[in-house]
Amino acid sequence: MKVKNFLTIDVEDYFQVGNFQKVIKYSDWDNYESRVVGNTDEILSVLDSKRVKATFFILGWIAERFPEIVKRIHNQGHEVASHGYSHKLIYMQGPQNFREDIKKSKAILEDIIGELILGYRAPCYSITKKSVWALNILMEEGFKYDSSLFPIRHDKGGLLEAKRYPYKIYNHEKCLQEMPLSTFRLLNQNIPFSGGGYFRLLPYSLIKGVVNDINKQGHPVVFYIHPWELDPEQPKIKAGFLNNFRHYVNIPKTKDKISKLLDDFEFKLMRDTL
Repeated sequence: MKVKNFLTIDVEDYFQVGNFQKVIKYSDWDNYESRVVGNTDEILSVLDSKRVKATFFILGWIAERFPEIVKRIHNQGHEVASHGYSHKLIYMQGPQNFREDIKKSKAILEDIIGELILGYRAPCYSITKKSVWALNILMEEGFKYDSSLFPIRHDKGGLLEAKRYPYKIYNHEKCLQEMPLSTFRLLNQNIPFSGGGYFRLLPYSLIKGVVNDINKQGHPVVFYIHPWELDPEQPKIKAGFLNNFRHYVNIPKTKDKISKLLDDFEFKLMRDTL
């Protein structure tokens, strides 16, 4: 049986990303031109043309201001999941603030679509050694799966000790399905490839080969993109060479690359693993 992969969309605006957190304050978000609705519609159009369904991890701040895009995602048969409310790194929130953040976002999304929200993804994959307590809180707040663990070394997130493929996490009578971000092995290291700047930077032939290898082993690949990655016309933010490179590299090529990916592989919703 052919392995089906997961395409996930982190619905946030270009000015909310982790790479810009040092130059754009949360309190200033309302001062920036929002482009998230148009960019998300662009993704929905691509998915519709390829007849692919995806899981959308939506920021509560976005859902609160633009409920119509959440309804559109849901009405077109895609899965709505939570990306938290404020996009603040979890280890900078602390347990109580984190609990309040995910409860707020979950309630907003559930009110809009009229269904339970089952999945969560942390901002910048910030469930790390310093914040693994977040997994227990997710279980306590009714989430059934998480897709926050990235088994790599990274300056903002990443948990190198995490397993590379989907697995279950138990806490007494509760269970959380973990859907880690995908990597491949090279020189005894986990190498990211399936989203963000990694996906935009690496040649598609390499990505396709890695996905085929992982699928042949019987494992799915978790891909992730953001709406702003399909927007070459977005405003340019000055955030230093490395942050700007990570954010803007190869954005004009993203749409074509995603289209190839959707042609070459099969996908399913994350909730279908439960």
